[in-house]
Amino acid sequence: MTYTPLEAATAVLDHPVLPHGEDERFVGFGVMGFPFASGHYLALRHFPATTFSPGYRSVWHRGPDGVWTFYATTPGQQSCARYFSAATPQDAVQCGIDVAWVNPWTLFVSIDGLLEWTVDIRATAMTRMVSALGRALPEWAWTDRTALRVISSTAGAVLHAGTIQLAGTAPNGQRFMIAPRQVWLASGRAALRGVDLGAPGPLGEQAQLGDFRPPQRGIFVVGSGHFDNYDPARHQAAERTRPLPGTGA
Repeated sequence: MTYTPLEAATAVLDHPVLPHGEDERFVGFGVMGFPFASGHYLALRHFPATTFSPGYRSVWHRGPDGVWTFYATTPGQQSCARYFSAATPQDAVQCGIDVAWVNPWTLFVSIDGLLEWTVDIRATAMTRMVSALGRALPEWAWTDRTALRVISSTAGAVLHAGTIQLAGTAPNGQRFMIAPRQVWLASGRAALRGVDLGAPGPLGEQAQLGDFRPPQRGIFVVGSGHFDNYDPARHQAAERTRPLPGTGA
């Protein structure tokens, strides 16, 4: 069955089913990554259900200097910074993030006073093939690290997205497994503090966050994932969260 991105996203928002397990899990959709030739990088996570926090939305931004900032609607220890804060000197930022569908193939993401991002999504023969594979795989494959290595290398090659790592260790020390069950390519445009970020395009050197490798082209996904349960003896905490400057949030 073929879904538009809006249909697939709406289905997971209306009926978010977490994968089985005893670890930390999430389900939702987002932009796995979106590089700009200028050196900027954006990503979006919209998780209506997790085992470690209320549902939340998160935007990741990397500047041309390589420094990441993780914005989210929940505090750092209840959002993506829980796993990735050790990769940046920047505190996690808690703020409002709006995600709205313009049409079944276009998504608009905004952070008041900071970001306006239009994501144009499209299907290709390769994304249809990868999505068909994702739907056909048995459930066990998504929690088998050997299988995930094979899926990672296949997806990275056929999507021309550089190295993709669906299993590994995050900067804060937790091991992860990611299951992008449906994928599309993404293009579009964005402005940060009113300044256009320019044309989409691969970074000069692919970014890396622990073992996670943000893809070298825009990819929209619907899926789920697993992380190790947080253990203060083994994992770094996202200790600091600040409001977006000028909002008082």
